[in-house]
Amino acid sequence: MNPVMKNSALFALVGVLILITGFLQSWNTALLILNMGLISAILALGVNLQWGFAGLFNIGIMGFVALGGLAAVLIAMPPTSDAWVAGGARVILGLLMGVATIVAAVLVQKHMPKGRVRNSVTLIILLGGFILYRMIFDPAVDAVESVNPALTGYLGGLDLPILLAWPVGGLLAAGAAWIIGKTALGLRSDYLAIATLGIAEIIIAVLKNEDWLSRGVKNAIGLPRPVPREIDLQQSASFVERAEALGLNPVTASSLFVKLGYSVLFTIVLVLLLVLAQLALKSPWGRMMRAIRDNETAARAMGKDVTRRHLQIFILGSAICGIAGAMMTTLDGQLTPSSYQPLRFTFLVWVMVIVGGSGNNFGAVLGGFLIWFLWVQVEPMGLALIDLVTSGMSSDSPLRNHLQDSAAHMRLLTMGIILLVVLRFSPRGLIPER
Repeated sequence: MNPVMKNSALFALVGVLILITGFLQSWNTALLILNMGLISAILALGVNLQWGFAGLFNIGIMGFVALGGLAAVLIAMPPTSDAWVAGGARVILGLLMGVATIVAAVLVQKHMPKGRVRNSVTLIILLGGFILYRMIFDPAVDAVESVNPALTGYLGGLDLPILLAWPVGGLLAAGAAWIIGKTALGLRSDYLAIATLGIAEIIIAVLKNEDWLSRGVKNAIGLPRPVPREIDLQQSASFVERAEALGLNPVTASSLFVKLGYSVLFTIVLVLLLVLAQLALKSPWGRMMRAIRDNETAARAMGKDVTRRHLQIFILGSAICGIAGAMMTTLDGQLTPSSYQPLRFTFLVWVMVIVGGSGNNFGAVLGGFLIWFLWVQVEPMGLALIDLVTSGMSSDSPLRNHLQDSAAHMRLLTMGIILLVVLRFSPRGLIPER
Protein backbone atom coordinates (compact mmCIF):
# COMPACT_ATOMS: atom_id res chain seq x y z
CA MET A 1 0.00 0.00 0.00
CA ASN A 2 1.13 3.54 -0.72
CA PRO A 3 2.67 4.96 2.51
CA VAL A 4 0.64 8.17 2.24
CA MET A 5 -2.59 6.22 1.87
CA LYS A 6 -1.64 3.90 4.72
CA ASN A 7 -0.81 6.77 7.06
CA SER A 8 -3.97 8.64 6.11
CA ALA A 9 -6.00 5.50 6.78
CA LEU A 10 -4.44 5.12 10.23
CA PHE A 11 -5.29 8.70 11.20
CA ALA A 12 -8.78 8.27 9.72
CA LEU A 13 -9.21 5.15 11.87
CA VAL A 14 -8.44 7.13 15.01
CA GLY A 15 -10.91 9.81 13.92
CA VAL A 16 -13.58 7.20 13.33
CA LEU A 17 -12.97 5.71 16.79
CA ILE A 18 -13.51 9.13 18.39
CA LEU A 19 -16.65 9.69 16.32
CA ILE A 20 -18.00 6.28 17.36
CA THR A 21 -17.39 7.26 20.98
CA GLY A 22 -19.44 10.39 20.43
CA PHE A 23 -22.36 8.49 18.88
CA LEU A 24 -22.36 5.52 21.28
CA GLN A 25 -21.34 7.21 24.55
CA SER A 26 -21.43 11.00 24.55
CA TRP A 27 -19.86 13.87 22.68
CA ASN A 28 -18.48 15.20 25.96
CA THR A 29 -16.51 11.97 26.35
CA ALA A 30 -15.38 12.07 22.72
CA LEU A 31 -14.14 15.66 23.03
CA LEU A 32 -12.37 14.90 26.29
CA ILE A 33 -10.55 12.00 24.58
CA LEU A 34 -9.72 14.31 21.68
CA ASN A 35 -8.29 17.02 23.95
CA MET A 36 -6.17 14.63 25.97
CA GLY A 37 -5.15 12.94 22.73
CA LEU A 38 -3.88 16.28 21.42
CA ILE A 39 -1.85 16.81 24.60
CA SER A 40 -0.57 13.23 24.49
CA ALA A 41 0.49 13.74 20.87
CA ILE A 42 2.50 16.80 21.91
CA LEU A 43 4.15 14.78 24.70
CA ALA A 44 5.01 11.99 22.28
CA LEU A 45 6.40 14.55 19.84
CA GLY A 46 8.75 15.88 22.52
CA VAL A 47 9.99 12.41 23.46
CA ASN A 48 10.36 11.51 19.79
CA LEU A 49 12.73 14.45 19.34
CA GLN A 50 14.95 13.04 22.07
CA TRP A 51 14.74 9.34 21.24
CA GLY A 52 13.86 9.29 17.54
CA PHE A 53 16.27 12.05 16.50
CA ALA A 54 19.13 11.50 18.94
CA GLY A 55 18.66 8.19 20.77
CA LEU A 56 18.45 9.83 24.21
CA PHE A 57 16.68 7.64 26.76
CA ASN A 58 14.65 9.99 28.97
CA ILE A 59 12.60 8.23 31.64
CA GLY A 60 11.91 11.37 33.64
CA ILE A 61 9.15 12.75 31.40
CA MET A 62 6.89 13.01 34.43
CA GLY A 63 9.11 15.66 36.02
CA PHE A 64 9.09 17.92 32.97
CA VAL A 65 5.31 17.61 32.69
CA ALA A 66 4.98 18.54 36.37
CA LEU A 67 7.14 21.64 35.87
CA GLY A 68 4.77 22.71 33.13
CA GLY A 69 1.87 22.26 35.54
CA LEU A 70 3.68 24.36 38.14
CA ALA A 71 4.13 27.12 35.57
CA ALA A 72 0.35 27.39 35.22
CA VAL A 73 0.07 28.10 38.95
CA LEU A 74 2.98 30.54 39.09
CA ILE A 75 1.77 32.52 36.08
CA ALA A 76 -2.02 32.51 36.28
CA MET A 77 -3.04 32.32 39.94
CA PRO A 78 -3.50 35.63 41.79
CA PRO A 79 -0.86 36.46 44.43
CA THR A 80 -1.72 35.81 48.06
CA SER A 81 -1.21 39.27 49.57
CA ASP A 82 -1.20 38.17 53.21
CA ALA A 83 1.35 35.46 52.50
CA TRP A 84 3.65 37.91 50.74
CA VAL A 85 3.41 40.27 53.71
CA ALA A 86 4.07 37.45 56.16
CA GLY A 87 7.19 36.09 54.52
CA GLY A 88 7.24 36.39 50.76
CA ALA A 89 10.25 38.69 50.56
CA ARG A 90 12.21 36.50 52.98
CA VAL A 91 11.42 33.39 50.92
CA ILE A 92 12.84 35.09 47.82
CA LEU A 93 15.87 36.27 49.81
CA GLY A 94 16.48 32.76 51.09
CA LEU A 95 16.32 31.31 47.57
CA LEU A 96 18.72 33.97 46.32
CA MET A 97 21.05 33.11 49.17
CA GLY A 98 21.00 29.46 48.13
CA VAL A 99 21.73 30.34 44.51
CA ALA A 100 24.52 32.72 45.53
CA THR A 101 26.11 29.99 47.64
CA ILE A 102 26.18 27.57 44.72
CA VAL A 103 27.53 30.20 42.33
CA ALA A 104 30.26 31.21 44.79
CA ALA A 105 31.32 27.58 45.26
CA VAL A 106 31.46 27.04 41.49
CA LEU A 107 33.54 30.18 40.97
CA VAL A 108 35.99 29.09 43.65
CA GLN A 109 36.35 25.67 42.03
CA LYS A 110 36.87 27.29 38.65
CA HIS A 111 39.35 30.06 39.47
CA MET A 112 41.37 28.89 42.46
CA PRO A 113 44.27 26.48 41.90
CA LYS A 114 43.67 22.88 42.86
CA GLY A 115 44.67 21.92 46.34
CA ARG A 116 43.67 21.75 49.97
CA VAL A 117 43.04 25.50 50.20
CA ARG A 118 40.49 25.46 47.38
CA ASN A 119 38.67 22.52 48.90
CA SER A 120 38.60 24.17 52.32
CA VAL A 121 37.26 27.45 50.94
CA THR A 122 34.59 25.61 48.96
CA LEU A 123 33.53 23.66 52.04
CA ILE A 124 33.33 26.82 54.16
CA ILE A 125 31.23 28.60 51.51
CA LEU A 126 28.85 25.65 51.17
CA LEU A 127 28.40 25.12 54.92
CA GLY A 128 28.11 28.81 55.72
CA GLY A 129 25.77 29.49 52.85
CA PHE A 130 23.58 26.53 53.75
CA ILE A 131 23.27 27.69 57.35
CA LEU A 132 22.36 31.23 56.29
CA TYR A 133 19.93 29.90 53.72
CA ARG A 134 18.09 27.79 56.29
CA MET A 135 18.06 30.62 58.84
CA ILE A 136 16.31 32.90 56.35
CA PHE A 137 14.22 30.43 54.38
CA ASP A 138 12.68 28.16 57.03
CA PRO A 139 10.99 30.84 59.19
CA ALA A 140 9.72 32.57 56.07
CA VAL A 141 8.16 29.36 54.74
CA ASP A 142 6.49 28.67 58.08
CA ALA A 143 5.03 32.17 58.07
CA VAL A 144 3.70 31.82 54.52
CA GLU A 145 2.20 28.38 55.03
CA SER A 146 0.43 29.47 58.22
CA VAL A 147 -1.65 32.10 56.37
CA ASN A 148 -5.11 30.55 56.01
CA PRO A 149 -3.68 27.13 55.01
CA ALA A 150 -7.11 25.65 54.24
CA LEU A 151 -7.59 28.08 51.34
CA THR A 152 -4.20 29.53 50.50
CA GLY A 153 -1.01 28.91 52.52
CA TYR A 154 1.14 29.71 49.49
CA LEU A 155 2.48 32.74 47.66
CA GLY A 156 0.24 32.38 44.61
CA GLY A 157 1.20 33.54 41.15
CA LEU A 158 1.48 36.61 38.94
CA ASP A 159 -2.20 36.80 37.89
CA LEU A 160 -1.30 36.85 34.19
CA PRO A 161 -3.21 35.18 31.31
CA ILE A 162 -2.85 31.44 31.62
CA LEU A 163 -1.86 31.06 27.96
CA LEU A 164 1.46 32.67 28.96
CA ALA A 165 2.03 29.70 31.25
CA TRP A 166 2.41 27.36 28.28
CA PRO A 167 5.70 28.83 26.97
CA VAL A 168 6.84 29.46 30.55
CA GLY A 169 6.24 25.78 31.31
CA GLY A 170 8.50 24.99 28.38
CA LEU A 171 11.17 27.31 29.77
CA LEU A 172 11.03 25.71 33.23
CA ALA A 173 11.35 22.24 31.74
CA ALA A 174 14.17 23.42 29.48
CA GLY A 175 16.04 24.81 32.49
CA ALA A 176 15.76 21.51 34.34
CA ALA A 177 16.86 19.68 31.19
CA TRP A 178 19.92 21.93 30.92
CA ILE A 179 20.93 21.07 34.49
CA ILE A 180 20.46 17.35 33.90
CA GLY A 181 22.12 17.45 30.52
CA LYS A 182 25.19 19.32 31.70
CA THR A 183 25.58 16.67 34.40
CA ALA A 184 24.79 13.43 32.62
CA LEU A 185 24.92 13.78 28.83
CA GLY A 186 28.68 13.37 28.66
CA LEU A 187 28.41 9.99 30.37
CA ARG A 188 26.96 6.68 29.21
CA SER A 189 23.30 6.59 28.16
CA ASP A 190 22.20 4.63 31.21
CA TYR A 191 23.41 7.46 33.45
CA LEU A 192 21.07 9.83 31.61
CA ALA A 193 18.15 7.50 32.30
CA ILE A 194 19.06 7.33 35.99
CA ALA A 195 19.49 11.10 36.21
CA THR A 196 16.17 11.90 34.53
CA LEU A 197 14.31 9.41 36.71
CA GLY A 198 15.90 10.81 39.87
CA ILE A 199 15.28 14.44 38.97
CA ALA A 200 11.65 13.67 38.10
CA GLU A 201 11.07 12.12 41.53
CA ILE A 202 12.76 15.10 43.21
CA ILE A 203 10.51 17.53 41.31
CA ILE A 204 7.37 15.64 42.36
CA ALA A 205 8.58 15.47 45.96
CA VAL A 206 9.11 19.24 45.98
CA LEU A 207 5.65 19.90 44.56
CA LYS A 208 4.08 17.61 47.16
CA ASN A 209 5.91 19.02 50.17
CA GLU A 210 6.64 22.70 49.50
CA ASP A 211 3.22 24.15 50.25
CA TRP A 212 4.46 27.72 49.93
CA LEU A 213 5.16 27.05 46.25
CA SER A 214 2.27 24.89 45.00
CA ARG A 215 0.00 24.19 48.01
CA GLY A 216 1.41 20.66 48.05
CA VAL A 217 -1.08 17.83 48.40
CA LYS A 218 -3.84 20.34 49.17
CA ASN A 219 -3.76 21.13 45.42
CA ALA A 220 -3.96 24.52 43.73
CA ILE A 221 -7.51 24.75 42.43
CA GLY A 222 -9.55 27.26 40.49
CA LEU A 223 -6.97 28.15 37.85
CA PRO A 224 -8.11 30.78 35.34
CA ARG A 225 -9.16 29.46 31.95
CA PRO A 226 -8.50 30.58 28.38
CA VAL A 227 -12.09 29.73 27.46
CA PRO A 228 -15.36 30.79 29.15
CA ARG A 229 -16.70 28.85 32.13
CA GLU A 230 -19.77 26.73 31.60
CA ILE A 231 -21.78 28.54 34.25
CA ASP A 232 -21.13 31.89 32.56
CA LEU A 233 -22.35 30.53 29.24
CA GLN A 234 -25.46 29.09 30.85
CA GLN A 235 -26.28 32.51 32.29
CA SER A 236 -25.88 34.17 28.88
CA ALA A 237 -29.29 34.69 27.26
CA SER A 238 -27.82 34.78 23.75
CA PHE A 239 -25.94 31.51 24.26
CA VAL A 240 -29.00 29.78 25.72
CA GLU A 241 -31.07 31.00 22.78
CA ARG A 242 -28.56 29.65 20.22
CA ALA A 243 -28.30 26.33 22.06
CA GLU A 244 -32.06 25.88 22.11
CA ALA A 245 -32.26 26.80 18.43
CA LEU A 246 -29.90 23.88 17.75
CA GLY A 247 -32.02 21.59 19.90
CA LEU A 248 -29.39 21.32 22.64
CA ASN A 249 -29.73 21.57 26.38
CA PRO A 250 -27.84 24.73 27.50
CA VAL A 251 -25.88 22.71 30.08
CA THR A 252 -24.74 20.19 27.48
CA ALA A 253 -24.12 22.91 24.90
CA SER A 254 -21.93 24.91 27.32
CA SER A 255 -19.80 21.87 28.09
CA LEU A 256 -19.36 21.05 24.41
CA PHE A 257 -18.53 24.67 23.58
CA VAL A 258 -15.81 24.82 26.24
CA LYS A 259 -14.26 21.52 25.17
CA LEU A 260 -14.31 22.61 21.52
CA GLY A 261 -12.54 25.82 22.55
CA TYR A 262 -9.78 23.78 24.17
CA SER A 263 -9.62 21.56 21.08
CA VAL A 264 -8.97 24.55 18.84
CA LEU A 265 -6.22 25.91 21.10
CA PHE A 266 -4.53 22.52 21.51
CA THR A 267 -4.73 21.83 17.77
CA ILE A 268 -3.01 25.13 16.99
CA VAL A 269 -0.15 24.27 19.35
CA LEU A 270 0.18 20.72 18.00
CA VAL A 271 0.20 21.83 14.36
CA LEU A 272 2.77 24.54 15.09
CA LEU A 273 5.09 22.15 16.94
CA LEU A 274 4.63 19.46 14.29
CA VAL A 275 5.55 21.86 11.49
CA LEU A 276 8.64 23.00 13.39
CA ALA A 277 9.63 19.40 14.14
CA GLN A 278 9.27 18.46 10.48
CA LEU A 279 11.36 21.44 9.40
CA ALA A 280 14.01 20.44 11.94
CA LEU A 281 13.93 16.81 10.76
CA LYS A 282 14.55 17.76 7.14
CA SER A 283 17.14 20.43 7.88
CA PRO A 284 20.93 19.88 7.90
CA TRP A 285 20.72 20.02 11.71
CA GLY A 286 18.17 17.18 11.74
CA ARG A 287 20.27 15.06 9.38
CA MET A 288 23.29 15.68 11.58
CA MET A 289 21.35 14.60 14.69
CA ARG A 290 20.30 11.33 13.06
CA ALA A 291 23.87 10.73 11.91
CA ILE A 292 25.04 11.20 15.50
CA ARG A 293 22.30 8.83 16.68
CA ASP A 294 23.34 6.13 14.22
CA ASN A 295 27.10 6.36 14.81
CA GLU A 296 28.49 8.65 17.49
CA THR A 297 32.06 7.54 16.88
CA ALA A 298 31.94 8.48 13.21
CA ALA A 299 30.28 11.81 14.05
CA ARG A 300 33.04 12.63 16.54
CA ALA A 301 35.64 11.68 13.95
CA MET A 302 34.03 14.23 11.61
CA GLY A 303 34.51 16.93 14.23
CA LYS A 304 30.96 17.10 15.61
CA ASP A 305 30.46 18.08 19.25
CA VAL A 306 28.18 15.18 20.15
CA THR A 307 27.59 16.20 23.77
CA ARG A 308 26.60 19.72 22.80
CA ARG A 309 24.17 18.50 20.13
CA HIS A 310 22.64 16.01 22.56
CA LEU A 311 22.16 18.82 25.05
CA GLN A 312 20.39 20.93 22.43
CA ILE A 313 17.85 18.29 21.49
CA PHE A 314 17.37 17.13 25.07
CA ILE A 315 16.43 20.68 26.04
CA LEU A 316 14.08 21.05 23.05
CA GLY A 317 12.28 17.79 23.73
CA SER A 318 11.92 18.55 27.44
CA ALA A 319 10.58 22.02 26.66
CA ILE A 320 7.83 20.48 24.54
CA CYS A 321 6.94 18.16 27.43
CA GLY A 322 6.77 21.21 29.71
CA ILE A 323 4.40 22.95 27.32
CA ALA A 324 2.19 19.86 27.28
CA GLY A 325 2.24 19.78 31.09
CA ALA A 326 1.05 23.39 31.29
CA MET A 327 -1.70 22.65 28.77
CA MET A 328 -2.83 19.62 30.77
CA THR A 329 -3.05 21.60 34.02
CA THR A 330 -4.96 24.32 32.17
CA LEU A 331 -7.45 21.73 30.95
CA ASP A 332 -7.82 20.21 34.44
CA GLY A 333 -8.20 23.62 36.10
CA GLN A 334 -6.01 22.57 39.02
CA LEU A 335 -2.53 21.35 39.93
CA THR A 336 -2.59 17.96 41.68
CA PRO A 337 0.99 16.90 42.48
CA SER A 338 -0.06 13.45 43.70
CA SER A 339 -1.52 12.64 40.26
CA TYR A 340 1.89 12.64 38.57
CA GLN A 341 2.75 8.95 38.29
CA PRO A 342 5.48 7.34 36.13
CA LEU A 343 2.97 4.88 34.67
CA ARG A 344 0.85 7.65 33.18
CA PHE A 345 3.44 10.29 32.35
CA THR A 346 6.48 8.21 31.38
CA PHE A 347 5.65 4.61 30.50
CA LEU A 348 2.51 5.46 28.54
CA VAL A 349 4.28 8.18 26.54
CA TRP A 350 7.03 5.73 25.61
CA VAL A 351 4.39 3.27 24.42
CA MET A 352 2.94 6.04 22.25
CA VAL A 353 6.31 6.74 20.63
CA ILE A 354 7.22 3.08 20.08
CA VAL A 355 3.82 2.06 18.72
CA GLY A 356 3.50 5.14 16.52
CA GLY A 357 7.02 4.91 15.14
CA SER A 358 10.09 6.46 16.74
CA GLY A 359 11.96 8.82 14.46
CA ASN A 360 8.78 9.80 12.63
CA ASN A 361 6.93 12.87 13.90
CA PHE A 362 3.63 11.80 12.37
CA GLY A 363 4.07 8.38 13.92
CA ALA A 364 4.51 9.94 17.36
CA VAL A 365 1.33 11.99 16.87
CA LEU A 366 -0.60 8.90 15.74
CA GLY A 367 0.68 6.93 18.73
CA GLY A 368 -0.40 9.71 21.07
CA PHE A 369 -3.97 9.65 19.81
CA LEU A 370 -4.30 5.87 19.46
CA ILE A 371 -2.77 4.83 22.77
CA TRP A 372 -4.66 7.49 24.72
CA PHE A 373 -7.94 6.37 23.16
CA LEU A 374 -7.25 2.78 24.14
CA TRP A 375 -6.07 3.80 27.62
CA VAL A 376 -9.43 5.48 28.25
CA GLN A 377 -11.71 3.02 26.51
CA VAL A 378 -10.16 -0.36 27.34
CA GLU A 379 -11.54 -0.41 30.89
CA PRO A 380 -15.24 0.04 29.94
CA MET A 381 -14.74 -2.27 26.96
CA GLY A 382 -13.12 -4.86 29.21
CA LEU A 383 -15.93 -4.58 31.74
CA ALA A 384 -18.52 -5.10 29.00
CA LEU A 385 -16.63 -8.16 27.77
CA ILE A 386 -16.42 -9.58 31.29
CA ASP A 387 -20.14 -9.00 31.81
CA LEU A 388 -20.83 -10.85 28.55
CA VAL A 389 -18.59 -13.79 29.41
CA THR A 390 -19.94 -14.11 32.96
CA SER A 391 -23.60 -13.45 32.09
CA GLY A 392 -24.46 -17.07 32.86
CA MET A 393 -23.04 -16.87 36.38
CA SER A 394 -25.02 -15.86 39.44
CA SER A 395 -24.75 -12.26 40.64
CA ASP A 396 -23.01 -13.34 43.85
CA SER A 397 -20.44 -15.55 42.10
CA PRO A 398 -16.95 -14.90 43.57
CA LEU A 399 -15.34 -15.47 40.17
CA ARG A 400 -17.65 -13.01 38.43
CA ASN A 401 -17.14 -10.36 41.13
CA HIS A 402 -13.38 -10.84 41.01
CA LEU A 403 -13.30 -10.46 37.22
CA GLN A 404 -15.46 -7.34 37.35
CA ASP A 405 -13.24 -5.81 40.02
CA SER A 406 -10.21 -6.55 37.85
CA ALA A 407 -11.52 -4.70 34.79
CA ALA A 408 -9.30 -1.70 35.54
CA HIS A 409 -6.23 -3.90 35.05
CA MET A 410 -7.29 -4.50 31.45
CA ARG A 411 -5.52 -1.22 30.66
CA LEU A 412 -2.11 -2.55 31.66
CA LEU A 413 -2.70 -5.90 30.01
CA THR A 414 -3.82 -4.26 26.78
CA MET A 415 -0.86 -1.87 26.66
CA GLY A 416 1.51 -4.80 27.12
CA ILE A 417 -0.16 -6.85 24.41
CA ILE A 418 -0.19 -3.91 21.96
CA LEU A 419 3.49 -3.25 22.61
CA LEU A 420 4.41 -6.91 22.06
CA VAL A 421 2.32 -7.22 18.89
CA VAL A 422 3.74 -4.04 17.36
CA LEU A 423 7.32 -4.99 18.24
CA ARG A 424 6.76 -8.43 16.71
CA PHE A 425 5.04 -7.50 13.46
CA SER A 426 6.06 -3.85 12.96
CA PRO A 427 9.18 -3.25 15.08
CA ARG A 428 9.67 0.24 13.63
CA GLY A 429 6.15 1.31 14.57
CA LEU A 430 2.93 1.88 12.66
CA ILE A 431 4.48 4.80 10.73
CA PRO A 432 8.19 3.96 10.56
CA GLU A 433 11.01 6.41 10.02
CA ARG A 434 11.92 6.93 6.39
